[in-house]
Parts: sequence; C-alpha cells; structure tokens
Amino acid sequence: MTIPAPTPPRVRRRRPFGQHTAQTVFALQNRMLGRRDPAAVAVMSKLRGAVTRPPGSEYAVLDVTSVPDRFFRRPPGDAPVDEEWAKHTALTLYAVHQQSLSSPMHADGVSLGSALSRLAREAESGTAVRRRFTALGNAMTYEGLTYHLRGLIGLLKQRRIPLDYGLLADDLLDFRHPDGRDRVRALWGRDFYRTSQDAAEEPRSVAGEAS
Repeated sequence: MTIPAPTPPRVRRRRPFGQHTAQTVFALQNRMLGRRDPAAVAVMSKLRGAVTRPPGSEYAVLDVTSVPDRFFRRPPGDAPVDEEWAKHTALTLYAVHQQSLSSPMHADGVSLGSALSRLAREAESGTAVRRRFTALGNAMTYEGLTYHLRGLIGLLKQRRIPLDYGLLADDLLDFRHPDGRDRVRALWGRDFYRTSQDAAEEPRSVAGEAS
C-alpha cells in the first residue's frame, strides 16, 4: 500500500506593511543580539515603556515606530491612524518579548496562532493557555485585544517561543477594521488548531526500534 506524502505546512506570507514592520524588528534584533548596540538597548527600553501608550507619545522611538507615507490607506490627520497603531503595537510587544533573552524572539513565518499552539503544548496548563486564547478571540475592541496580547506575549517569553511580528502587524492592521476582525480570528484559530492537530498526528518512535 502506498502511503501518500505528507502535505507541506502552509506558511502565511507577509503583506508589504507587515514586511516593512518585520524589517524594522529584524534590524532592532540584529543590533541587540548581534552587535550589542547600547543605543538599541535604550530604544527597546523606551518601547517597553510605551506598550500601553498610543503611537507618537514617546518621541525617543519615533525613528523606529513611524510609518512611511506609502503605507497609509488614507492621508493621516491629527490622531494616530490604523497603520501607526499596528506598527506601534507590534514593536512594543516585540520589545516586551525580547527583554533579557539572548535568543531571537522574532522569527519569520511563525504566526500568532501557531506560536500559541506550541505554548499550549509546552505550558504546565494547556487548558489555561486555551482559555486565554479564547478570551483573545472574543475581544471586541482593539484595546481589549492588546490587553490579552500582552499577557500571552509574556507567556511566550517565559517559554522562549518566537513570533513573526510582521505577520502580527498585518493582523493588527486588519483588526482595526470591523470587516477584518472575523478574518483575523479565523486565521488565528485555524493556525492554532491546525498546528495542534499536526503535532498530535506526528509519528512517534517505537521503544526499542532500530536506529
């Protein structure tokens, strides 16, 4: 009997805005971990301090959190726009995630759903992680979403589980639009449960099997 080859995992691709955000995060990560740049350390500290504040409130990090004009869907006014919120949130969460760790916490292609699925498998209480994931999916406002995200990022940090912050920025931008919220929830849920099922279906080695 012929056993079909396993289906290769589907990897989400970043959109241009997410790619821009990922490049910003990667540059910071390289300065932090590769070159041990004191200026990058200071920027990361300022980003962590701005995690609950709106975009533009911390002038010391505007050189990394600012969004090029080409990414704006409409001309910005006086208040922060969706793209600024999404990039600011992604960068400040990355700074929280990376704090005091020597391994990179930004990794290409690791969606939030798949990262949290791994967390549920590795944590002492997978049920507690799934409960937090459900609360994240039920968030009706951006403020509520980011509140739950901060707690989950803290758990990912404890387990040293990385995340693609460019993909997260794309998702955050979509969540800022009412017609994009269901799409984001569907993507996160699909990645979470597909990854869980893939892990459960992996063949296990048999004790005493010849190597």
